[in-house]
Amino acid sequence: MTEQQTTSKRSVASAVKVRVDRLFRVQSVDFYLLLGVTGLLLVIGLIMGISASTGRSYGNTGGFVLTIVRQIAFVVGALIVLVVSSLAPVRFWKRIAWPMLGFALLLQLLVFTPLGEEIDGNRAWITIGDSFSLQPAELVKVALAVWIGAVLAAKQPLIGQFRHVLIPVVPVAALALGLVLAGHDLGTVIVMTFVVFGCLIFAGVKVRHLLIPVVLGGIVAAYFVMTSPNRLNRISTFLQEGCSDYTNLCFQPLHGTWALASGGVFGLGLGNSREKYWLPAIHNDYIFALIGEELGLIGAVAVLLLFGLLAVVFMRIITRSSDPFVRIVTGGVSVWLLSQAAVNIAVVLGLLPVLGVPLPLLSSGGTALLTTALAIGIVLSFTRERSTPDHDTITVTSTTRKATE
Repeated sequence: MTEQQTTSKRSVASAVKVRVDRLFRVQSVDFYLLLGVTGLLLVIGLIMGISASTGRSYGNTGGFVLTIVRQIAFVVGALIVLVVSSLAPVRFWKRIAWPMLGFALLLQLLVFTPLGEEIDGNRAWITIGDSFSLQPAELVKVALAVWIGAVLAAKQPLIGQFRHVLIPVVPVAALALGLVLAGHDLGTVIVMTFVVFGCLIFAGVKVRHLLIPVVLGGIVAAYFVMTSPNRLNRISTFLQEGCSDYTNLCFQPLHGTWALASGGVFGLGLGNSREKYWLPAIHNDYIFALIGEELGLIGAVAVLLLFGLLAVVFMRIITRSSDPFVRIVTGGVSVWLLSQAAVNIAVVLGLLPVLGVPLPLLSSGGTALLTTALAIGIVLSFTRERSTPDHDTITVTSTTRKATE
C-alpha cells in the first residue's frame, strides 16, 4: 500500500470519526428541546396515522398492512433526514442555497410535463409508476427559506434600502410562488408566502417595505379565488350559517366538527373513532379531528402545547444567535411550520374555509413529512454550530495559553 493511499484512508477515517463525535457530542438545551418536541409530534402522528388506516382500509387487511408499513417507512425516513441534515455545518447550507433552490424549481417545472399529475384540481404532483410520487412545492418551501437567508445575510449592511430587499429576493420568490400557483395549489402558495415574509421580517426588513408586496399578493390571491368556482363555493359554504350542500362541500367540515364534538374531554380511546370511516382526509388534512375524537380535549390541547413549545424553542434559537443567516432561516422555518399548523387547525375547527393544508409532522404523507424533517434538521444543525467553539477562538485561546506559559 502506498503512502498516499494510507494517508487517504486515514483522512476518511478521521472525517468519519469527526461526524460520529459530532452526532453524539453533548449539545445545547435548544438542540434537545427541538429534537424532543419533533420526536413527540412524529410519534403522535404515527400512532394517529395507524388508527386512521383502519378506516381507510376497512375490510381490506392487505391494504391496511401496506398503509401502516408505508407510514412507518416515511417516519423512519424523516428521522434519517433529520439526523443527517443536522450534521451539516452552517457554511454548507450557505453554499448550497442557490443550487438547492434551482433544483427545487426544476422539480416544480416537471409538474407541467407528462410526469405531472392533477389531483382534486391541483397540478402539484410528479408521479413515476404506481409507487413513487413527489410534491415539489414542499421542497421549494425549504429551499426558499435557505436561499433568502443566504442572500439577505450577505446584504445585512444594506437591508434598510428597499432596492436591496427588492433585488433579487422579490423576483425570485415571485417566480417560485408563480410556478406553484400555476398548478392552482393556492393553499401551498399561502404557506410559501408566510415563509417569504417570515424570512424578510427576521432579516430586519422595514415593515413599510413589505406593504407593496402584500398588496400585490392580495390582488393576485383575490383574482385566483374569484376565477375559481370551486374556491368560491368553498368560501360561500364557509360563510353560510347552515350548510345545505351536505353530500359535497359540507361533507368534510361537518364530519370533522362531529369528530371533535364526540371526543369530549377524554376522547373515545385510541382506535375507536367513528368518523374515520367517513372522512376521506382524516389521515391528512383532518388528522386533528381524529386526535380530538380519540384523545379528546386533553389530547388536542397537548398537541397545541407541543406546537407552542416548538415556537418557544425557535425563538430561543433566533434570539441567541449572532449569525443573521441562522436567524433568517430559523425565522422562515418557524413561521412556515407554525402558520401552517394554525391554518390546518383553524380549518378543522371551522374558523377558515377548507384549504387542503396538512398538519406538520402529524399528517400522513411522504414529501411533506420528509421536507419538514429536513427544515427542522437544518435548524438543529444551527444549534450544533453554536455549541461548537469557533476555529478562530480556538486559535486565539491556544496562542494566549502558549504566551502565558
